[in-house]
Amino acid sequence: MTNKIPWNNASSTCSMEPTAGCSPTFSESDLYRSVMAVLPRGTDHQHPQDCLNKGMLRWTLHKKVQSNPVNSSSLVWVLIKELEKAERWDSRKSIIPLLHTLMYAIIQTAYIPDELYKRVYSFCKRLLTYPQPYCTVGLSYTRQIKTERSTPGLMYQRMVTAEQRLKNEHYPLQERVFILADPEVFSSSLEQVVSGDIEASSLFAGGSLSPLHHMCSVVQHSIQAALGAEQCNGPKLARALKDVGQDVESHFQEVLAALQQSAEEGGRGDGAALRSRLQRLYSRIVPDADSEPLSCGRLCNSPLPNPEMSFHMWTEHLDIWRVLAKWFRSSSVSEQFPLSQEQDDLVLGDSPSDLMPSDMTRFSVMSIDSGIEGDLPPGADPSLSSSLDCAGLSALWEQCKIEPEPGRLSRRRCIKMKPSVKESMVLMQDTLQENAGLGGVEGGGGGGGRTGRRGATLQRRAGSSATQNPFLKQQRLFTARIVAMGDDRVLGRLAKVYYLFRKREARRLFLTMKVNLQFYYIPVCCATTPVSSTKEDLHQSKENLCTLGSYLSTVDPWYNSNIKSLGCMIPELAKMQQMNPGKPKEPFVSDVISYYVRTGQQPVYFTIYFVKITFNAMSKDPVEDVFLTHLGMEFPEFRQISQSIKADKHKRGSGEICGAVISLNYRKVTLSGRDVDKGMSVRTSGAQITAITCNEAEDLNCLTMTLNESPTKSKNNVLESTFRASNIKIRTLENRPLTVTLDRDRRRTYTDVQSLEISPCLDPGYCVQKIIRSKYELGECKEAGLSKYMNKGLPLPINTFAGIIT
Repeated sequence: MTNKIPWNNASSTCSMEPTAGCSPTFSESDLYRSVMAVLPRGTDHQHPQDCLNKGMLRWTLHKKVQSNPVNSSSLVWVLIKELEKAERWDSRKSIIPLLHTLMYAIIQTAYIPDELYKRVYSFCKRLLTYPQPYCTVGLSYTRQIKTERSTPGLMYQRMVTAEQRLKNEHYPLQERVFILADPEVFSSSLEQVVSGDIEASSLFAGGSLSPLHHMCSVVQHSIQAALGAEQCNGPKLARALKDVGQDVESHFQEVLAALQQSAEEGGRGDGAALRSRLQRLYSRIVPDADSEPLSCGRLCNSPLPNPEMSFHMWTEHLDIWRVLAKWFRSSSVSEQFPLSQEQDDLVLGDSPSDLMPSDMTRFSVMSIDSGIEGDLPPGADPSLSSSLDCAGLSALWEQCKIEPEPGRLSRRRCIKMKPSVKESMVLMQDTLQENAGLGGVEGGGGGGGRTGRRGATLQRRAGSSATQNPFLKQQRLFTARIVAMGDDRVLGRLAKVYYLFRKREARRLFLTMKVNLQFYYIPVCCATTPVSSTKEDLHQSKENLCTLGSYLSTVDPWYNSNIKSLGCMIPELAKMQQMNPGKPKEPFVSDVISYYVRTGQQPVYFTIYFVKITFNAMSKDPVEDVFLTHLGMEFPEFRQISQSIKADKHKRGSGEICGAVISLNYRKVTLSGRDVDKGMSVRTSGAQITAITCNEAEDLNCLTMTLNESPTKSKNNVLESTFRASNIKIRTLENRPLTVTLDRDRRRTYTDVQSLEISPCLDPGYCVQKIIRSKYELGECKEAGLSKYMNKGLPLPINTFAGIIT
């Protein structure tokens, strides 16, 4: 419940909506207690219920300050004091949670005095001397605070403009959140909770917010942030903007022009020009502004709306890249810069290959005609060749029951076009940028970076590449924030479609030049497979399908408090909704997702592994696939026997082994870097290959293979049941087929398997460059130039709040 509060002089505030009341004003001591309740408890073991409470408390804290700028200003003072205290006491576990909470409060605060900006800026600069990830987060926020201090309100303006796709001439960047839920985990009740929460996020304020409403919020917040309470009357400005109606767009464009000019000046001057310009705009909007005495104004709150979100159940028929392309095509920027016909066909799938159903037989036709007149032999008739080609293609279209398009089959005067240097280098620049983020800040500001041997490090890589890559890269006007919700299975699917996307882009570049992809993950498990505790063995239970979510919760306590807790609360919210179906609800899931995608900018890189599967049947072609977290293999005929032997401790201790003989070749990984190639034959009923560490002390970026049974000792080798490897080849030596399951997903199960070849997945962008380079080189192709510094593997970056905290 919200109550009216009495107005003060200089610090009085109210809601931007004239009909809405303000929330109660909380003292600094109350806010301090709320902040202390939210922070992680150092290295103490957190109970799962305690984790749930902290996520809810963080959301409640921001709700306290969202509708009353007095509370927001007080919270900023409390947070900077606590950050300075944590610095003095060397309490680093609290720095990143406090810093993210501080920046999120600064964005929404109506007015911040320069003294406070200076204090925050000084603290963020001191973080540059800290090890990773503190120096990386500190560098990002140092730049933002420096810009915000010279141009107050810029972060709020850019965030709302990009997330709400507001048409303007000065800031063309666009963002959108795409939520992908795994149908194997999300029942109809869970789906209703998330989709209903997203709808309620825009309707909770009393109706769907229009673009004009967002423009009013930007104008209101920008003027207040620059002028403060002494020169701006918030309630009068809010009423005037509401009365303006459609004409508010011109004021919005003027505000954006003023802020953009101030930002381009790079903080030169004291900001007097910006304040003077916005003061004149305020006088035009509020007619009697000049008659008001100074120090009598009141500031209004401009709530930060949640970004545009779309919720999708990730069924087999959903093509996420086509969804992204359609969003790109329908955006306001695309209206200003329309696509070519070829790009339009690629986006909408109007090409003949896209029109064919997936289950239809595809015919391959060898053609020696390029379709270009200049390539025809002397004396050949272009029209005859064209007609023959049209006839042949028309017959093929009839077999596919698709009407041919004569206009596309006619010969045209054209020349062969090679991909431009700019296009061919885009994927390579992406790889170089990832490499800069992975190993570019070796040792960090204080020698604590997480990079080891370049190109062959065993330490898992983390850290934002956006703040560490200084060389030029084409600015992409679109940012797609893809949020995967589910267990390890949905991440396996995400890794596969990401690999196929990079492979397609390497052949025909399109979305890579336009869209910046950011990946996020919210672990949601079924009721029978909860996320394990952060300090538990990640592989303690085979029923744990959220090993990657548990890992992220271990390395990033703030992720554990906010995102892991959200995944655990979604089933609870579904139960509450079934008990009270008619009760109006305040959006919670969408608020937490908004906080995650806005402040979670530190990726953790997970290697995608390539697997080539060969079958016993000669008629079946080998299959190439990828996995991210787990590969399981077993001989189905020994499944029950193996389980019964494991259940009997006496038999297991006697060394009895069941199963078939397999040939195993692998490269044994060692911490010293002296990897050794090994080969052996072993009898087993199956094996588990995992990419996520089961030991927190050995967070290594390699595969761990565990045989189902402990092998016996041979004369020359002492065989281990668990070992680390980077490249693995497995082949059955008996006439017994294997069953292989990728990422614990029964939908990705292969039967009648004869052999496996597993290795880190190479980036298709690097592979294309290598193929092109090999055409012009004789003999063995040696890496030169930037190629030898490139990260040749293809990682899947999952954004977190801190990356990896050691």
